[in-house]
Amino acid sequence: MTDAISSAQSALGALSTAMAATANNVANADTDGYKSQEAQLATGPGGQGVQVAGIRSDDSSGGLNPAMVSGVNAAGVYEPSVGLSEMSNVDLARQTVNMVEASRAFEANVAVIRTADDMAGTLLDLRV
Repeated sequence: MTDAISSAQSALGALSTAMAATANNVANADTDGYKSQEAQLATGPGGQGVQVAGIRSDDSSGGLNPAMVSGVNAAGVYEPSVGLSEMSNVDLARQTVNMVEASRAFEANVAVIRTADDMAGTLLDLRV
């Protein structure tokens, strides 16, 4: 029973990191040049629980956005011009799926801890 609780606790920690990475992506969706990140989860030590194996950055390019690129020419005259800047590569639909997936897994692990706690309480009630 303790193994179930410790496995679920490690999963809660890893899922919290995954949710934080997703929240960071959503917060930076409008930041030009931002690259989305994703927490890579792996089986914990000894095959028990879940741990964060790393944070992977998506290096694919985002769309291009017109941007003002202004400067002073050789004659010292201000010259406004238009250039392109790379937008963020965050896919909000994918981030929504990641957030729902992590929250459902979080709920499932909380249910495991709650059930293990109820079982321990029942066993203690039987012994008393």
